[in-house]
Amino acid sequence: MAEKRTPVPNENSEARGRMAGKVIIAAGAGSIGEGWGNGKAAAFVYSKEGGKTFCVDYRLDAAEETVRLIEEAGGEAMAFQADVTDEIQVQALVDACMEAYGRVDVLHNNIGGQGTGRSLDSITIEDWNATFTRNVTTAMLTCRAVAPIMEKQGGGAIVNIASIAGIRHLNVPTAVYSATKGAMIEFTKNIAIQLAGKGIRANCVLPGYIDTPFILRMVNGRPSYTYKGYNSADDYRAARDAVIPSGRMGTGFDVAYASLFLASDEAEHITGTHLVVDGGVTATAPGV
Repeated sequence: MAEKRTPVPNENSEARGRMAGKVIIAAGAGSIGEGWGNGKAAAFVYSKEGGKTFCVDYRLDAAEETVRLIEEAGGEAMAFQADVTDEIQVQALVDACMEAYGRVDVLHNNIGGQGTGRSLDSITIEDWNATFTRNVTTAMLTCRAVAPIMEKQGGGAIVNIASIAGIRHLNVPTAVYSATKGAMIEFTKNIAIQLAGKGIRANCVLPGYIDTPFILRMVNGRPSYTYKGYNSADDYRAARDAVIPSGRMGTGFDVAYASLFLASDEAEHITGTHLVVDGGVTATAPGV
């Protein structure tokens, strides 16, 4: 296994102006705890690369924290509170972005999460519907709201965050989550073809095992890793690192810079596809 190294890219990576003149809506731009979540890192990178980022989260304080970091780094951003499962609030956030910045060049969808329906016998209709609403309907609503704006402008880019769970089994039950992430991939491919002639590109980023505050969140008063049989965060991190050929979990910035590429003009001829960011996990198979 490869020796573990300091992750690159990171928050100090040199900017090259790849978002200069662009306005980005980043849905799910806050982090659930201290550190860099995928959405927070993406919003930061978009602004660091010269974009104006409209940071949306259902927790206003989380969006404001992201904006603070962006501004400290010399970027421009605005925080907005919205529940993106609600189409009225989605339209309100798009209207607010247009009022503030006058255009939308990039839509970045980072909203999602695991529900309780991991194995077939644990699935409830309530969790099934709630997880699909959170993980897929949110992207549909935002894409539907921004596509006409992008068309009038002559083009734009949509980046939807899915997961490697949408294309392979991860040796643990994730039935509902995997179903939603597979749906996100196919939804994105479908709208990419619908929008291609209008100059709008749509792609997915598929993170693998990523070291973010989300994996250490509290669930019913307990750290989430205890439900998987681990006694400490370090033990849980070490176990996740061990299954990755590169020797480490990814970071929010690994996901952010993949998203940046797909959102940038450098990816002008790329649409309807997905980019895996997993340190080689999906190229492996379990041994015997």
